[in-house]
Amino acid sequence: MTDAAGTKVLDLSGESSRPRVEQPPKVTHRDRADRRAAGKAARQRAPLESHAEVVTGGRADPIGLLEGQAASRVPELVPIRYGRMLASPFAFYRGGALVMASDLARTPDSGLQVQLCGDAHLSNFGIYASPERRLVFDINDFDETHPGPFEWDVKRLAASFEIAGRSRGFDAKQCTALVTGTVKSYRRAMRTFAGMSNLDIWYASLDVDGIMRQWGGEMGGKAVKALQRSTAKAESKDRLKAKAKLTQVIDGE
Repeated sequence: MTDAAGTKVLDLSGESSRPRVEQPPKVTHRDRADRRAAGKAARQRAPLESHAEVVTGGRADPIGLLEGQAASRVPELVPIRYGRMLASPFAFYRGGALVMASDLARTPDSGLQVQLCGDAHLSNFGIYASPERRLVFDINDFDETHPGPFEWDVKRLAASFEIAGRSRGFDAKQCTALVTGTVKSYRRAMRTFAGMSNLDIWYASLDVDGIMRQWGGEMGGKAVKALQRSTAKAESKDRLKAKAKLTQVIDGE
C-alpha cells in the first residue's frame, strides 16, 4: 500500500503481510499401557538370555579400529594415548569405546534407540555443578555421544565394574555383586521413571545432599570422607581455574 505522498509502506494489517510460522509436528505420547505393551514387544525381540551371547568369530581387529580412529586425532598425542591405554586392562577399556561399540553392533538389541553417552564406564561419572548451581552426580563425559540402542550404555557400564573390580584384586564373587548391583540399580531407576511425567523426569537429578540423606548412614566413615573430598574438589573447579590450566599468555595474547 502507499501513503498520502505516494510512498510504499508495509501493510501490517492484512494476512498476506504476516510472516508464516511453521508449526512443529505434534508429538503424540503413548499412555502407560501402550508403553508397557511396546516394552514387552521389545523384550520378545531381544530376550534377556540373548544378551549373554558373545560372538567372537569375524569381529573387527581392535588394533585396526584404533589405528583408523587415530587418523582423525592430533598425531603428536596419539602415542601418549596409547601409552596410557597400556597401563592396565581398565585403562585400555577406557580408551577403547570404539572397540566395544564394534562388538556390541553385532549383538541383539530391543530396538529402543536413545542418545547414548557412548562411553558410560564408571570413571565417566562424577560430581559437577548443574545450571541451578547444585552439585549433582551424573555422567560427565559426552565425547562419544551417538544415537544407538540403550543396551550399549548399560553393558559398557556393567563391564567397567567387572574390569575395575578385577584390577583392584576383587574375587569373582565380589565382582559379580558389583555388576548385579549396578544393573539392579539401573532397572529400579527406570521403573521409577516409567511412572513419572516427562517434566518430572526432565528435572530429576541426584545431588550430593540427596546422596548423603539417602545413603549416608550406610556408607561408613571412609566412604563419607571420600565423598566429601570429591565434593570439595568439584567445588574448587570453575571457569577461571580451567582457563589458568589450559591457556597461557604469549606475546600479550
